[in-house]
Amino acid sequence: MSPWLPILLAVPVLGAVVVALLPKGSDTLAKQLTLLVSLVTLVLTLVMAVQFKTDGDRFQFVFDPDWIPSFGVKFGLGVDGIALVLVALSVVLVPIVVLASWNDADGVQAADGTVIAPKRSVKTYFSLLLVLEAMMIGVFASTDIFLFYVFFEAMLIPMYFMIGSYGGAQRSYAAVKFLLYSLFGGLLMLVAVIGLWAVANHTFYFPDIVQAIQSGQLNFSEPTQKWLFAGFFIAFAIKAPLVPVHTWLPDAAAQAPAGAAVLLVGVLDKVGTFGMLRFCLELFPEAARAFTMPIVILAVISIIYGAIVAIGQTDMKRLIAYTSISHFGFIVMGVFAMSQVSQAGATLYMVNHGFATGALFLAAGFLIARRGSPYIGDYGGVQKVAPVLAGTFLVAGLAGLSLPGLSSFVSEFMVMIGTYSSAAFGSGTFVAVAVISAVAVVLAAIYILWMVQRVMNGPTAEPVKKFKDLNVREIAVLTPLIALIIGFGFFPKPLLDVINPAVTHTLTYMNDKYPAIAEKGAGQ
Repeated sequence: MSPWLPILLAVPVLGAVVVALLPKGSDTLAKQLTLLVSLVTLVLTLVMAVQFKTDGDRFQFVFDPDWIPSFGVKFGLGVDGIALVLVALSVVLVPIVVLASWNDADGVQAADGTVIAPKRSVKTYFSLLLVLEAMMIGVFASTDIFLFYVFFEAMLIPMYFMIGSYGGAQRSYAAVKFLLYSLFGGLLMLVAVIGLWAVANHTFYFPDIVQAIQSGQLNFSEPTQKWLFAGFFIAFAIKAPLVPVHTWLPDAAAQAPAGAAVLLVGVLDKVGTFGMLRFCLELFPEAARAFTMPIVILAVISIIYGAIVAIGQTDMKRLIAYTSISHFGFIVMGVFAMSQVSQAGATLYMVNHGFATGALFLAAGFLIARRGSPYIGDYGGVQKVAPVLAGTFLVAGLAGLSLPGLSSFVSEFMVMIGTYSSAAFGSGTFVAVAVISAVAVVLAAIYILWMVQRVMNGPTAEPVKKFKDLNVREIAVLTPLIALIIGFGFFPKPLLDVINPAVTHTLTYMNDKYPAIAEKGAGQ
């Protein structure tokens, strides 16, 4: 058994304990130690990642000792290419968020200049960040479905306190709404997990269950598959979030500190689309086939709805949250188009969306920290007094609208091409779906460019005249994200080389079951 993944879990957890136990008044030390632990975790992850073999076993760095033997539960950890890139996304964003959040726990400045004091200490905020990092690594690396559920629910705890204790004026409302939606989805998933255990010979170990399904040793009736599929899918749709169970996201993202919003939208929400790709398709192939068209329709509705509502937003953070609803619609559409290209594009989209939306949230957060207001109408002429901040905001915004040459374009293009040519539910149907979703490209240009024009151009608002440009710390925060956005825009091959074999594994059983998909995938 490999020790890599247990070490990656242990380092941030131990770091969180040390930070939490620091004496009162050690705020600066707490920040520095958190940054150091997150960087150590990043380095260890990169060392592990270079040892990943794209032509090797599906799950690598496996660690699967028995945890609760009487119930067939293992502490199962392992990563395929899809999980690996999402773990890497998580550990890349955390040190960036730590650096960006250097002053987030000191209080939130309101538009009238008053400071909304946090409910808890600075060291608590940064220890929560490290706990959240461990939960994110765990949820993507879990190969035992019960362990996945534990991490899936445990992620809620640090994020709930980060929003509810360190957020804006309506933080309590947003945190409770986030928690209730997530707990409802988690309850449905728990019922489905128990049901799966009952019909899968009392095991939760994902590789064993998939092998039994593919070999024909384990057969679910179609009604059983549909009910279990529904339990998993609804939980993942809430987490993603997919219309109509999306309403918690704009409130949570708007009230959360900018750094917490980056991890919420950039990583935690990806657990939903990751779960659809990992569990819904392989565990319940007939049900996935039966529900493909309704889910794709919901995805298209999310794409268009999120883009249209974003246009009407006056709050920058809410606008970014609604754009993410549109982007998640693209990811779900790519997953359920069930072609090699669409699913590889959807996985790549998860990673690139994390970088692009992370950069946009952080740039918006730096603006809000200077002005004390999230409202677009309170700005104007920022580029005249803070050109570097304006430039990074523009690049992040252009990545959000998938401008060619930036990373999001590659992902969105692959999803649309893969959907257009998919044979999963009749090529004519998916041609129409792809064409309708393309409308969002035009809408994205409207909401992003409109925001950039009003915030960065025009007459300089009086409060904006006092703005200072990005300092060294803020430049250090945004530079790696901008570099990744541009780098993967021109050269996405390293990510796709890791992702493609995992997507092939995911589609294998679906291809055996539905030869038309296999033929189309081969043609691509």
